[in-house]
Amino acid sequence: MFWRPRTITKLALTPPVAQPNRADLGIVLIVKNEARHIAEWAAFHHAAGVRHFIVYDNGSTDGTADVLRDTLPADALTVFPWDQKLKDGRSGAEIHNQVLAYAHALRNFGAGFRWLAFIDVDEFLIPVTAPDLPTALVDLSDHAQVSLPWHMFGRNGFEDAPEGGILTNYLQRSDPTKATHSLNWKCIVDPTRVTGVRVHSFDIDGAGIGVNDVGTLATHKDRANRAFYSNAAIQLNHYYSRSNAELQAKINRGSNKIVQAQKHVARVMRIVDEIEAETVEDTLARDVAARLLG
Repeated sequence: MFWRPRTITKLALTPPVAQPNRADLGIVLIVKNEARHIAEWAAFHHAAGVRHFIVYDNGSTDGTADVLRDTLPADALTVFPWDQKLKDGRSGAEIHNQVLAYAHALRNFGAGFRWLAFIDVDEFLIPVTAPDLPTALVDLSDHAQVSLPWHMFGRNGFEDAPEGGILTNYLQRSDPTKATHSLNWKCIVDPTRVTGVRVHSFDIDGAGIGVNDVGTLATHKDRANRAFYSNAAIQLNHYYSRSNAELQAKINRGSNKIVQAQKHVARVMRIVDEIEAETVEDTLARDVAARLLG
């Protein structure tokens, strides 16, 4: 029987020791060729209270890093070149490049932050009632991992990218409590307690456990229970496809892992079909952006 090594999607690490006077919130991002949208993403999160952006540039050729440097203060941005596909030298198993970036950020920068958020450039963290994200996290200070469910936005009828950006134009999303393929999570963690790293979950003090944005505790495998769902304090918007033209470009770029092209296309379109099957209007991000950015 043919055997192919599985991708290494989890790394273990010894957490860093907290520095005194840690900054309250940073974001870790791995990105490739997002010059069109990254200024909006960075400006919004900076206005929402993110103190520093640790960015891993996965081989961008469109000036993504330059846009970031033009958008953010120099002391709020660190950029690393991160264009690689690495494999274990013995088994041949691919090491997930995003997980590797996350582990690097935790060990090398985590000591300086109370919270680090791990999201992508098509994802926005929206403070629901608090004035900013650090304030929204104050009531969760006794915890070390906050899991936020995706609120998935599809094409919203746009064939091409609309003028005016993402937040003002994409106002229809799916219901996370009804999702199957499209339900997933991103996390905000206390770096000094992280012992295991994956893209969508972290081990805290050796255990796969955390809370939602109102402090309800669950193991990672129990996060899909309807009782765990919450967007009362922070809502995570995932603009999965953007316009149809951008969706096709996303498909053509391929996966960030080594997978068959046909399987990647089928998976992406299953998710898009689910997002767009039944939608609700959601203006939260537009309204918060208007407040924060004027």
